[in-house]
Amino acid sequence: MTGAGREAIVLPLTFLTVLLLGSVRVAETTVLAPPSVFALVLGLLFIRIVVQSGTLAPQRLLASSRSTLANANGLAALIGLWLAAAQVIAVLIPDSGLPRIVCGLLLLILLANTAAADPDRTRLLRSLTVTFGALFLLKFVVLAQLSAPGGGRLNRILQTLLEGMTLGTLLQPSQHAVTGYLALATIVLFLVALVLLPMRSVQTTGGALVRNDRESRE
Repeated sequence: MTGAGREAIVLPLTFLTVLLLGSVRVAETTVLAPPSVFALVLGLLFIRIVVQSGTLAPQRLLASSRSTLANANGLAALIGLWLAAAQVIAVLIPDSGLPRIVCGLLLLILLANTAAADPDRTRLLRSLTVTFGALFLLKFVVLAQLSAPGGGRLNRILQTLLEGMTLGTLLQPSQHAVTGYLALATIVLFLVALVLLPMRSVQTTGGALVRNDRESRE
């Protein structure tokens, strides 16, 4: 697949798939939940970090030297990245109660700290994988088990560990197990899409590192 095909077809379709998969909530009824305003704002901060780290070279999507059609494709890819990032963030934030507030603030702090740390592409992707994985386990394993009806062994262990805390502030709306699988697929697909973004290269010239936005030669 050429760079133009990836930009015009693969990335927009991947981001659209992330947006749709991440919006599905399966409970007694199946609904589509768009990202919140807070998630959209964090999505903008996420794009800043992606560009800052070199994971995305925006000049390779939008530039005066490109044709109108090429710039339209690039703009669609950027908008898709923003909406997909916001949807992934919305998937990872718990639905209600104290966990929603804490995880929302935690994500804001982590993204702001990442922007201040100025990581490179490799470190950013590793950091996102760890962060997304931890939040996924918290929401879809720990909180889901704690909120599940009945009393499994893990549920009793968690309640013992949280003894003295009002569980009503932690409990989440009941969801079908398939929602967790869809969320996992959404996160993995989004991380794959980040790897496919046209990145900023690092070249060595005269002993110094020079970052250069090169055209894809695939």
